[in-house]
Amino acid sequence: MSVVAIGVDIIETERIKKAILHWGEHFLFRIFTPAEVAYCRAKEQSHYSFAARFAVKEAVIKAIGTGLSSNVRWTSIEIVNDRKGKAEVRLGERVKEVIGNKKILISMSHTHQYAIGEAILLEAEE
Repeated sequence: MSVVAIGVDIIETERIKKAILHWGEHFLFRIFTPAEVAYCRAKEQSHYSFAARFAVKEAVIKAIGTGLSSNVRWTSIEIVNDRKGKAEVRLGERVKEVIGNKKILISMSHTHQYAIGEAILLEAEE
């Protein structure tokens, strides 16, 4: 597999905490799927998990190169965890149309102050 593009984003966790406090459900469900909201809310300091997911969604958008256009929505990019807890990206149909037969790998992390996300867009194996 060869790398087509990468995307990276970093955000202050406090910024996401303030957005949640200010905009509440409107913010959460504009950016995150119901499953993501449920996952993050189960955490004691949920804004850290929300921030990490926000950052990796931004990174995915940067890697695919469309921005929030071409009918790509925040909720078209869902961050899920496999059975071992590894974060993976689940893409909506419109995003799949945009990237074609490519694959996206992601990684994310956070501290108390920052969250970071990285996405790598890979050419499909032949």
